[in-house]
Amino acid sequence: MSGVHWREAAIDGLLLGAFMVSAGAFGTLLYSPASPFAAGPPLARDLGMGLAMGLTAAAIFYSRAGQRSGAHLNPAVTLAFLRLGKIAPRDAVAYWVAQPVGGALGVVAVGALLGESFTAPPVASVATLPGRWGAGAAFAAELVMTFALFSVVLALSNDRRRMRWTGAAAATLVGLFVAFEYPLSGMSLNPARTFASALPSGRWSGFWIYLLAPALGMLAAAELFVRRRGVAAVLCAKLHHTERHECIFRCGFCRHAGGAPGIEGATSGESA
Repeated sequence: MSGVHWREAAIDGLLLGAFMVSAGAFGTLLYSPASPFAAGPPLARDLGMGLAMGLTAAAIFYSRAGQRSGAHLNPAVTLAFLRLGKIAPRDAVAYWVAQPVGGALGVVAVGALLGESFTAPPVASVATLPGRWGAGAAFAAELVMTFALFSVVLALSNDRRRMRWTGAAAATLVGLFVAFEYPLSGMSLNPARTFASALPSGRWSGFWIYLLAPALGMLAAAELFVRRRGVAAVLCAKLHHTERHECIFRCGFCRHAGGAPGIEGATSGESA
């Protein structure tokens, strides 16, 4: 596909791979029977995992690479921004290809380095599986979490005074979900994240939940935002928007801010 921004898509996929490396490393450190931390109180380990993943998400969102790709990391996020008209369909397809590939590469890398301490239960390649309350509870949890997460992203990223806090708020929610929601659904939020763990581990139970619920949750959040404020209020498909990096999206930020189109305003309309 000519005109597709494969470089940004590849960066986004590799960022999800980095997130999975962190999830695998900390999951093994805190939960593997071979780790000295595995004997600690379960709540302390859960809080430690939540803190680790929240900080990992924040580092990715605010990194130079995250600012360049938009830090979607998630096919459901890309789908929601496609519905909002902020990403060209051909670029959305490129992101959908890169995200699961990058995530799977991260999981495979951790497995190669840590072996059975990562791949065997209870870490089990940090697979996301429905909890003891079943598929219905897992689906509902994933739906509610993704709706809440994307609602916060839209509310902050489209407010000039508060947009710099978008990544911090999203990372905080990720950390809280990891720490407290895991027993319900394994805490995915992300079809590519679930695919990344399921592919090498073969743990596909309830996979449809993690394909459908995040997409529906984020699309519902997008629809509510549009009905309340209008699609024109959506400025960009980046979680952390700066003028330091060229924007490949259909970006209205510069025009909305009242400034003359710079790199992003001039480029996005032509290249998206």
